[in-house]
Amino acid sequence: MASQVTELFNNIWKQYLSVTPSAKKIHQLLGNGKDVINDHVAYRTFNHPKINLVQVAKGLLALGYTECGQYDFSAKKLDAKHFEHTDSAMPKVFISELRVEEFSSEVQEIITGLIAQLPDNVSDSADFLYSGRLWEISSKDYYTLLNVSEYAAWLAAWGYRANHFTVSINHLAGYEDLELVNTTLKDAGYELNTNGGEIKGDEVVKLEQSSTLADKAPVDFSDRTIEIPSCFYEFAKRYPMVNGELYTGFVAASADKIFDSTNAKS
Repeated sequence: MASQVTELFNNIWKQYLSVTPSAKKIHQLLGNGKDVINDHVAYRTFNHPKINLVQVAKGLLALGYTECGQYDFSAKKLDAKHFEHTDSAMPKVFISELRVEEFSSEVQEIITGLIAQLPDNVSDSADFLYSGRLWEISSKDYYTLLNVSEYAAWLAAWGYRANHFTVSINHLAGYEDLELVNTTLKDAGYELNTNGGEIKGDEVVKLEQSSTLADKAPVDFSDRTIEIPSCFYEFAKRYPMVNGELYTGFVAASADKIFDSTNAKS
């Protein structure tokens, strides 16, 4: 089963790099030519029964993952859960879903129209987690979504792919803290997400996170091609709990700011 998980994430990583070329360069920069440990990957979806969080996660559960935490993002109208594998060396997976019913009828109609293009068993596909966008959408509908939810617009444009990968600073040779990682990235010309500060979280909440701003890549909408934010790279340092084991969960207040790494600039 471990080989199946490894193969899955190799495919997810390959798809992620296709629209996030900076990640490969950063991987090489921080790893100094060696591999780096991935703390977690993140996915976005809509809370429709056909493709909700449960559907996105079921393939992971079949590979030995279990649900380990749930989170609420009221401002962004999201619910989320994170999953961990029985083999702690495997990356955690953070899956969020948009509460579609909390949006206007116009927005709901656009999203429902996208999902209607999918077969009922779409999430049964072995490659679902790296299948990309499986519907057609116009740039007009994309911008309508963008006006009310960057999350919804990103998902509508990019579909099913890792929104980001995350370097585990705890396992990164030569870097004791996130400040040094951030300085190294900025010195190399990478722009960081500064919403909520360059570093979100602290030792008190047992998790520190930072991230680059998303790369940009062309998306073929039904009426034209536009370059928009794609995916980003995150960096996480975890602190030990009272029992001495590293905290494995997530901090909603920090994750809320991390979501903004894909914000489309006007």
